[in-house]
Amino acid sequence: MTAPDVAGSESGAEGPPASGSGRTGWPRGWPLLLYAAFAVLSLSLLRGALEGRFVSDDGGYIVANLYLREINLENVTAFFDPASPAQLHAVGNYSPIHLLLHAVEWQIFADHTFGYHLVNILVHALVGVLFLALLLASRAPPLAALAAALLFVVHPGNVQAVAWISQLKSTAGLAFAFGALLCFERRPWLALGLFALALLTKAAAAFAIPMGAALLWARAAPRRAWLHLGLWLLGLLAYSVVEFAEFRGTGWVEVPAYADPLVQLRSIAAYAARYLVMAATSWGVSAYHEPDPVLSWFDPWWLAALPLGALLAWRTLATLVRREEEAAWWLAAAAAWFPISQLFPFPHAMADHYLYFMLPGLLGGSVLALAPRIERASQSARHALAGGVLVVAVLFGWHSSERAKLWENDLLLTLDAAANYPNGRNARLLRARSAAQTGDVARAIEELRGAEARGMFEFRLLDADPGLAPLRGRPQFEQLVRDWAALWIDYAERTGANTQTEQHVVAQAHRRRGELAAAEASYQRALAAEGSQGTEIRQELESLRRLRRLQDEAP
Repeated sequence: MTAPDVAGSESGAEGPPASGSGRTGWPRGWPLLLYAAFAVLSLSLLRGALEGRFVSDDGGYIVANLYLREINLENVTAFFDPASPAQLHAVGNYSPIHLLLHAVEWQIFADHTFGYHLVNILVHALVGVLFLALLLASRAPPLAALAAALLFVVHPGNVQAVAWISQLKSTAGLAFAFGALLCFERRPWLALGLFALALLTKAAAAFAIPMGAALLWARAAPRRAWLHLGLWLLGLLAYSVVEFAEFRGTGWVEVPAYADPLVQLRSIAAYAARYLVMAATSWGVSAYHEPDPVLSWFDPWWLAALPLGALLAWRTLATLVRREEEAAWWLAAAAAWFPISQLFPFPHAMADHYLYFMLPGLLGGSVLALAPRIERASQSARHALAGGVLVVAVLFGWHSSERAKLWENDLLLTLDAAANYPNGRNARLLRARSAAQTGDVARAIEELRGAEARGMFEFRLLDADPGLAPLRGRPQFEQLVRDWAALWIDYAERTGANTQTEQHVVAQAHRRRGELAAAEASYQRALAAEGSQGTEIRQELESLRRLRRLQDEAP
């Protein structure tokens, strides 16, 4: 494995060293040795998650996804067909390679989760090595580059992306993107293929285009390189049409998240500041994030964002003007953050796994910014800096090992989210369960209404949750269920839900509200659509028709 640059020899610039060159002083097989070290380290830190169950989105991506059960032409075609019902299992994304990777995993591991966790960890270790190779290609000091790669591998903010089985899309997507950047100039067609794989694994891989453009600019690349990058851009534009259609189909682009543009502006800045603090310290990581919109001009996160944002913008612009490769890394971080910045609102404003694509840019930019100072520093100062990095790595590693234990099951994740966001939906649902168990109906309903105000309206959860069983049959609770069912119906109408699964849920919502004629019509639309739920839908429809006949026959 080599550490190639983006411009390569065609630019006339001196290329970066091959592995084993005198510049690093490392043994010729260092990439394999480092990969083994990163893999062992990651396995050690994340061992608490190795036996973890399928959680949260894993249900949609894997557990309920019958298209994964067999790899054949029909199922593989369904992964790539934007109109296929298989796209429902991508949770609002067009990510056929991600689904295909899980299909391969299913053939090997079936429902044994250990193998899935192991794959995620091994891919994460590979990303660490590729990250280091890219830093060397940008002529970062070798030991500083190694320190940045180490911090990336052990960072607590990355635990979610690695321990969450269905986040293979993050680890694999970043691996493909880094591979594309590494071989872009010397093997442009291979790079194009890797970029396509990255994009079809996770949309966030689009960060590679502005990063690649900045590297070409810094290295005064020839026109041919820019033409190849243009092919990446054309691919992104074509992909964006499909991705936006899938995203819109979930209603995620129609979330009324902010009271006015100024609230949105402050919230965008505040969330960015939270990410920067998470990246620098790991403080603030959470199983699920539920930050409130920033209503006040005196919010500390918003105020902190002003100098931090100004500093990063200045540094990016200054290094870009000077044609320094540092700018490419800052742009990579910004491009990875942009899709989830809330400029286009969607329900999940923050998540630890979003940091996975931002962190390399932040670490890489920091290393290159400090590189001249590191090279001028005295030997004692370098030793002190190395000691500091090791201390941080140890602390990060300990924090990561503690975070990994949460990925054993959904309850631990919910408890963690509730502890970090006591006014969030998870916390309110837990308090509602507790109140229900003690017979405090009013308090339970109050908490559930609070969860509703934060966007929760999964009416089927209310009927299925055993913790809420004491509330069933109570007038206030039954009204709440009907209200949530109405919100679901409205959501489906707004988003144009017309797949079998969506119409099935709409039918259940109408039935829960006692709107039997509307429920029957929705069941019929569900049967007319393609999907794997036909048997279940027919059974429910027959049950509904019997109920309607009994009502018609009643005196």
